[in-house]
Order: sequence, then structure tokens, then C-alpha cells
Amino acid sequence: QVQLVESGGGLVETGGSLKLSCTTSGIIFRIADMAWYRQAPGKQRELVARISSSGIRNYDDSVKGRFTISRDNARNTVYLQMNTLKPEDTAVYYCNTNRSSFNYWGQGTQVTVSK
Repeated sequence: QVQLVESGGGLVETGGSLKLSCTTSGIIFRIADMAWYRQAPGKQRELVARISSSGIRNYDDSVKGRFTISRDNARNTVYLQMNTLKPEDTAVYYCNTNRSSFNYWGQGTQVTVSK
């Protein structure tokens, strides 16, 4: 069974940092493309960052220069380092991967940035 489990969310002040983790099972992680999405209340779920199996990274413009996505194939884990956080970053953050044209999601982890 495919399982994605996020952790590392929390409440921080504007300008603070958090590091999210997504541990995976049931996939061949080393060949999997991984991504982080987020969904704020009343908003559509949006792509934040993605990293290919070869390590190619892409970011949404809203987080470029502040967030860094990385992966550790030995631990079957993808990370999202979030720096200089802003209130507009407040959302539930989800880990994502695609296999055979089917999207898999974690349960999400809440990130709240206070003013």
C-alpha cells in the first residue's frame, strides 16, 4: 500500500522557519517524482515545489528563494525547508507523488504563521 506521512508543521511567527518531512512507503522512492502542495482555507490546493527523481527542482513564484525542496533516497523521505515565513504561507501542506497516472497524498500537516 502506498503511504505518505507528513510531519513538521506547527505555529511560527512571521520570519520564522520550519522544516517539513514526508516519509514514504509502498513506492520505489528513488524513481518517484515528489511534490509539496498546500491548501489554505477557502483556496484551491496549489503546487508549492516539486523534485524529480534526478533532483531537478521547481518552485511556485510565491516561495522561490524562501523554500527548498530536497530528498533523501536512503530514507525514502522528501523535505521542505521553509524560511522567512509569511502569514500567507498558512495552509495545510500535503506530500504528493504520482504512480501510473494516479495521485497519492498524505494526510497533511498544518503550518500556521502568525503576524
